[in-house]
Amino acid sequence: MSIKKRLPAVLVVLCMLAAVLYVGRSGMTIEAEEDLYPIFNQKETIYFWYSDESLTDFINSAAVSFGESRDVRVIPVLTSDSEYLEAINDASLHGEHIPDAYIISNDSLEKAYLAGLASKIQGDDKLCTTEHFPQTALSAVTYKDKLVAYPFYYQTSAFLYNKTYLEAWTAEQLAAQAEGNGEEDAEGFEDMPDADEGNENGEEGEYIDEIPLEVTPEQIAAGIPANMDELLAFADNYDAPENVEAVLKWAVSDIFYNYYFVGSYMIVGGESGDDDNNINIYNEETKKCLEVYQNLNQFFYIESDTVTPESVIQDFLDGKLVFTVATTDVLKKLEEAQADGTFPYEYGICMIPQPSTELKGRSLSVTSCVAVNGYSEHKDLANAFAAYLTGSCYETLYERTGKTSANLAANQDNENLMAFMDEYKNSSSLPKMMETSNFWIQLEILFSRVWEGGDIDSLLLELSNQIKAQIQ
Repeated sequence: MSIKKRLPAVLVVLCMLAAVLYVGRSGMTIEAEEDLYPIFNQKETIYFWYSDESLTDFINSAAVSFGESRDVRVIPVLTSDSEYLEAINDASLHGEHIPDAYIISNDSLEKAYLAGLASKIQGDDKLCTTEHFPQTALSAVTYKDKLVAYPFYYQTSAFLYNKTYLEAWTAEQLAAQAEGNGEEDAEGFEDMPDADEGNENGEEGEYIDEIPLEVTPEQIAAGIPANMDELLAFADNYDAPENVEAVLKWAVSDIFYNYYFVGSYMIVGGESGDDDNNINIYNEETKKCLEVYQNLNQFFYIESDTVTPESVIQDFLDGKLVFTVATTDVLKKLEEAQADGTFPYEYGICMIPQPSTELKGRSLSVTSCVAVNGYSEHKDLANAFAAYLTGSCYETLYERTGKTSANLAANQDNENLMAFMDEYKNSSSLPKMMETSNFWIQLEILFSRVWEGGDIDSLLLELSNQIKAQIQ
């Protein structure tokens, strides 16, 4: 074929490719898309549903790269999160295009599996193992001893602290220690500006008069309280900068931030959250943990009806707090605030202090996962794409979406994300049992009443009886 005859053919192909890209961005219906370029319809095609718009660019990119590598089509479908599983069920039974795979929270997996909307995954002996995911993630996607989804990303809570304040405090303690040892001029110390003098950039000064030339990360870490008793001792002795309003503050009205206190001893469904014979809510250890929680209100008075996770994080960004409890989504906010100069501090993430030296804490976690629809006629391809998303695309997930991958290989170079992963490994997943779907609302009410001074024994027994009655 001559060059003159080739050019029109090339132009046709380029126009069709441009049309494909336009369709992906314009929100054109699937039917209109297929009418536009029918020659592509012969490719094997799967439809991938999700409800979080922040994932759109990431999923579109993964769909394109996977499609090119397998010579198939993956069509992402952004769907409202209102009645999400019901919409998947309706499309599976009555729609023209069945959702072959989709993102779902782990606590909805029992409902999805029993409705035929989630099936036992394929190739689970290769990807879904403790070599690639923590046991927490695998338990989250397990139902009745079957892996019925692929772990994708997670949310949990950890301890957030102002590293700038702790560095200054550590320096003060080292200086006092050196002076107590008779060393009038402690080696490595120099004068620093007072808080009202300003620094070389014209900004307000740091918060102590003397600071070592270098305080090591190990020295700072050693000063972080390991349990609530140590935290109270720290608060008693801490000479707070003028800007600080509280040593510790957290959203006491939100179960996601409170569950840590009872997570090791309050059992609802076992490790996989699917065993209705494994319910242990009313026990001595849980009561003791709630007593620790209640006693904190005497020292850190927090109005449960006015404090929200958003207001607490804003206080931290404003430099008003030394410590707080935060979830994984806080890191993007901190990074953005540092970048635009509204948060002129350093910060760190670590495990939440234990309730006491004898009692252990355990955070709550939610794992978003990828399920393969039992109604799909392309299960092999749907499993392959699910495995690709969760096992190959983790390197860019946080950067592009702010979501924290459940894959152990992800974010190895990010110290704060790895701290959240440590907390996730130790966390307890939301249970899957449909009969306990209101458990978290009821537990949140219990925490609120305990915080306000309610009788722990009677409140805990009431909750235990209610949940057991729902399961029977």
